[in-house]
Amino acid sequence: MRTHELTVDTGRGRGLTDLTPACARFAAEAAAGGDGILSVFVPHATAGLVIVELGAGSDEDLLDALDRLLPRDDRWRHRHGSAGHGADHVLPLLAPPSLTVPVVGGQLVLGTWQSICLLDPNRDNPVRTVRLAFVPG
Repeated sequence: MRTHELTVDTGRGRGLTDLTPACARFAAEAAAGGDGILSVFVPHATAGLVIVELGAGSDEDLLDALDRLLPRDDRWRHRHGSAGHGADHVLPLLAPPSLTVPVVGGQLVLGTWQSICLLDPNRDNPVRTVRLAFVPG
């Protein structure tokens, strides 16, 4: 198994960060033209991973849906940090901290419009770690 760690600066805003190019580079190098599985993991309680279409309004739709499902108000028992931060701790219900993607011939097997993204709604933590692991087939 080969591993790599990414440091991702998500800034102080909420949103999606496209990890696809970094994942593709790592998978190509680690697989050396072979097959296997790419594992992506974010070791944070208030961020998650999604495979989603980016652009054409999809980014904003995803964040709007997240706001409707997990309102950023004072209903949450977990109350430290910025307003509504308790919602960030429920995020793994919708966006888990890990995902896997097949690798065939050294390339990620994603659909035409699919991107691997870090979903970070937490304004209080602008730097995230993402761990990549390639397991050969």
